[in-house]
Amino acid sequence: MNQPVIIKSNRYGIIVILDRDMPFPELLDKIAEKFRDSAKFFKDAQMVVSFEGRKLSEEEIGQALEAISENSDIKVLCVVDTDLQKEQEFKKSLDEKLNEISAHDGQFYKGTLRSGQVLESETSIVILGDVNPGAKVIAKGNIVILGAFKGNAYAGANGNQNAFVAALSMHPMQIRIGDVIARCPDESHKKSDNEPKISYVEDGNIYIEPITKESIGELNL
Repeated sequence: MNQPVIIKSNRYGIIVILDRDMPFPELLDKIAEKFRDSAKFFKDAQMVVSFEGRKLSEEEIGQALEAISENSDIKVLCVVDTDLQKEQEFKKSLDEKLNEISAHDGQFYKGTLRSGQVLESETSIVILGDVNPGAKVIAKGNIVILGAFKGNAYAGANGNQNAFVAALSMHPMQIRIGDVIARCPDESHKKSDNEPKISYVEDGNIYIEPITKESIGELNL
């Protein structure tokens, strides 16, 4: 390929065509450069993304998406498999994600929050990424972290103790829901504890437990 990264777009998303043979760390730099140079064309668009040209692992896809989000204002709603690269499929995927977000009256954030960063929402928020130690998420509604939660979260910031915090991996420094605060000891950071969990308030205390149909059903959503 003359260009290691090529971007093709339609009305609903973009296809990122990648060089097949370039070492991935070098290719990652090229992805960042390409989207940095193209940022003004996309602005703050919400898009579906598909990768073509080489097979990427889940970790590589995550790194590529992070390079895109850090070098442009594109909000990536989801990744479409290469066998679905038809404009109608892009539209369907985009509509489904937007409907899903709006139906829950929440916001959507893609990226990892690092130490010192604060993310605030007037409603509920879904984070596609990790919340690292020293980072903080504040929402008047619920907080759902589709990644590792190791920082601070304040759900129900308007005093709503019916809010909850959920994460795929939960080892927080502090959780606050409404006016109730819980600090988690270091000994809770066990490798075996890497499972989806939810935290909620009951009888004035914050409880953290594995996510099950029963635990979800008991919440006052």
